[in-house]
Amino acid sequence: MPYVLLILFAYLLGAVPFGLLIAKSQGIDLRKVGSGNIGATNAGRILGKKWGTVCFLLDVLKGFIPMLMVPLLGLVSQDTGPLQLTLWLLVGCAAVLGHISPVYLKFKGGKGAATSLGIVLGLWPYYTVCGIAAFGVWLVLVLLWRYVSLASIAAALCFPVFLGLAILSFENWHLLQLWPLLLVATLMSGLVVLRHSENIKRLIQGTESKILQKKTC
Repeated sequence: MPYVLLILFAYLLGAVPFGLLIAKSQGIDLRKVGSGNIGATNAGRILGKKWGTVCFLLDVLKGFIPMLMVPLLGLVSQDTGPLQLTLWLLVGCAAVLGHISPVYLKFKGGKGAATSLGIVLGLWPYYTVCGIAAFGVWLVLVLLWRYVSLASIAAALCFPVFLGLAILSFENWHLLQLWPLLLVATLMSGLVVLRHSENIKRLIQGTESKILQKKTC
C-alpha cells in the first residue's frame, strides 16, 4: 500500500506542468510559442535563462522527491533486492509518465529528460554515480555545440552504458541483484531518444535551435 500511494503521488506530482504555469504567469502560453514544448528548454528560450533554470530545477524535483521518499519511509534497505528495486523504480517511472502524459493537460506533456534526471539523482548510489557521469557528457556537449537536444540524447544513451560498466567494475555491484536497474535505464534511454524524434529531424536538417548564443545586432 505505501508503494501504491507513492506511485500515485509521483504521477500527480510529475504531471504538474511547471513550465506552462511559469509561462502563464508571464502572460504566455508555452504551447503556442517556440517549439511548443512545455519543458525547461523552450521555457528558457521564450522566458530567458532565469526562468528556464527555475523550470529545469522544478522538473528535476518532480522525479527526485518521490525517489527520495522511498528510503526516507524505510521502504528499502542496505541489502535491497530486485523486487524492492523494481518497486522503487516504478515510483520514478510514474513521475516521468506524469510529465510526459499529464492528466491535467489531456495527457500531452514534455519530453521527460529533466524528470528522468531527478530519478537518477534520487536512486543512490547506483543511478546517482552513473547519472553524474552522464550529466558530465551532457554539459560538455552543450558547451561545445549548444544543442540541448543533442546533449540530452547523448547523455541518455551513455547512462545505461555507464551503469553496465559500473556493475562490471565495482566488486559489490552484482548483475543478479541490479538487473532491474539496467533494464529500466535502457528503457529510459530509449524513451528519451524517442521523445526527441522531432529534434533529431531538425538536427539532421540543420534547423535545430541552439542555446547560449550571443545575439547579433
